[in-house]
Amino acid sequence: MPELPEVETTRRGLLTLVGKLVKSVTIRHPTLRWPIPQHLPQTLPDQTLRGLTRRAKYILCEFDTGVLLVHLGMSGRIQLLDDNYPPEKHDHFDIEFNGGQVLRLRDPRRFGAVLWIENNGLDIDVKAIHHPLLNSLGPEPLEAGFNAEYLHKALNNKTLAIKNAIMDSHVVVGVGNIYASESLFRAGIHPQTSANKLSIRRCEKLVAEIKCTLQDALLAGGSSLRDFFGTDGNPGYFQQEYFVYGRTGASCKVCTKLIKCIRLGQRSTFYCEQCQKR
Repeated sequence: MPELPEVETTRRGLLTLVGKLVKSVTIRHPTLRWPIPQHLPQTLPDQTLRGLTRRAKYILCEFDTGVLLVHLGMSGRIQLLDDNYPPEKHDHFDIEFNGGQVLRLRDPRRFGAVLWIENNGLDIDVKAIHHPLLNSLGPEPLEAGFNAEYLHKALNNKTLAIKNAIMDSHVVVGVGNIYASESLFRAGIHPQTSANKLSIRRCEKLVAEIKCTLQDALLAGGSSLRDFFGTDGNPGYFQQEYFVYGRTGASCKVCTKLIKCIRLGQRSTFYCEQCQKR
């Protein structure tokens, strides 16, 4: 599943569309995780894309009368193409802009989403828009509100494993399986450590490493393990920098111990027992 760096990389790749007018909308297969609103081919043409922001793993496309909420699901990707580029089997949704560029959603597994939030043309800060998928989300990991004091308080009553806690979008958004494993390694924290056992000092270290890991991944264009490619069709390269993720049985890059893999929350979890302490 694309995580925060991949979604943010996608958002940045679409910024050239901001300020452009929608020419047409095509829905080929409306049955994604939720049905694509059937009114979009009538609603969006002649509207201007006013802005592109991100909340957690959602891309928010701001138009004149509302916000298009896009989620890539498990295997989705957005391509930025010329209007003469023919659609393929899993290309479900297009927005064509004046000038010939097409925003195209490809989603083989159809777990993604394209939803519409009406704002009746009011000038509303997109961060203030309410939607059931957005209302209960935790803070953004790269913003100032995600800090050691916040995390320590949020974990105070949680006895679950720390890896599961930082993957909970109610605690902090966008830290998926890959970046949770990598951040915990960098912070020297065993993934099975009880969340409420972390001291304020260890929370400070973990927050710093989550931010650093995500920033490094952004600089590398995200991770391309299976389905992810940027809007220009190029892969990300952060997988070349992994310390633990997917490296079961390989030598730790720090201490040479073998990387181990366990299951936590039904997700594969990678760690070094020498470098990561409970």
